[in-house]
Amino acid sequence: MIQQTNTPNDTAVAASEKSEKSTLDRMVMRTGRKLRKLIAVLQSRQSLIGDTPVLDTAHFPEFKVLEDNWRDVLGEVRDILKFREQVPKFHEVSAYQKKISKDDDWRTFFLYGFGTKLKRNCAQAPKTAAMLESIPNLQTAWFSILAPGAHIPPHKGVTKGIVTCHLGLIVPKNRENCRLRVEDEYCTWEEGKIFVFDDTYRHEVTNSTDEERVVLLWHVDRPMKAPARLLHKFFVAGLKKSSFFKNPQKNMETFEDRFEQATRDAAQTLERMSTHD
Repeated sequence: MIQQTNTPNDTAVAASEKSEKSTLDRMVMRTGRKLRKLIAVLQSRQSLIGDTPVLDTAHFPEFKVLEDNWRDVLGEVRDILKFREQVPKFHEVSAYQKKISKDDDWRTFFLYGFGTKLKRNCAQAPKTAAMLESIPNLQTAWFSILAPGAHIPPHKGVTKGIVTCHLGLIVPKNRENCRLRVEDEYCTWEEGKIFVFDDTYRHEVTNSTDEERVVLLWHVDRPMKAPARLLHKFFVAGLKKSSFFKNPQKNMETFEDRFEQATRDAAQTLERMSTHD
């Protein structure tokens, strides 16, 4: 057997490529930070739904299908929660979330990531996926699972070009102690109800209860006039060239494999048990 080893020159080339990639990432993120404020001003002025921390859901009649059929969504997430330990923590999907996602407090089961449908994950929640497919300009969607006693510290989103939406699925009985703060406004989840907010405002989540909270979370493009929409499109395209997007995409595929294997193993175990009976 011939064993292949890296030469010093190979190592140097790899290190150089890694350095160039890191430099590109830093340039993209640095340019993004400088541009975000300028872009946000234009997006705010050209927003067709206002620019408040919490937005009126009446602007999004296409979301009604999720409220009308929320029990179907709940049934599918309950099946997914049977394999809770195979659902990744948010910081396992994206290392950029380490400041706000710690330990086992926040798990995320992605259905859509950065405009890409995770087909095998969606097969675990087909009714939910079909409803999400009917929503125009969908960017991401996942089941957001927050542990009892969890706290997501104050943070801001990347771009005002998208808005964040939550559908309450499993809500602690004492829901006043499980809430989202967006600037000076507070939102509490209600099973089967949706609220929409602008995550570029500082926001945080506190679950001061001994119960789990589960929501369907998704992002859609903010309704804006054409110039702002075009600028948003180019800004997101630039971010997608960096590891800010590429690394989580790879991680999502890995965890999709892991979850599918777990469900397959469970099905095979049940089949063997029924055969023995």
